[in-house]
Amino acid sequence: MLLTKPERLDQIDEIENEVLKWEDTSVSLHRFGGSQFNYKQLEFAHIHSNGLLDILFTQKIKAELMLDGRVEQHHVFEKSGWISFYVRYVEDVDYALFLLKLSYNKIAGNLYQQF
Repeated sequence: MLLTKPERLDQIDEIENEVLKWEDTSVSLHRFGGSQFNYKQLEFAHIHSNGLLDILFTQKIKAELMLDGRVEQHHVFEKSGWISFYVRYVEDVDYALFLLKLSYNKIAGNLYQQF
């Protein structure tokens, strides 16, 4: 991606930098490549170098998010609460951060906090 889509790395960096501002978060290497987002050492999302962002939700939240057509079933674990969203354009960064904050608030217990 560095050679073919260098802007993708800027988008991923922007996402990582924002998530690291949230309390008790960290970023580590994901076991299948890319960056893993953690809350108190618990993974809640990861992003691959091609811009594929995978985020964990409950089945109910996943179903609601899938209604608008912007997110997809997880590319491997379709029956889980995981969703996939491609960050392809600079405009996708804001929606990616919205999704990440939604998952973070759920795992951190901030159910009523707005993004």
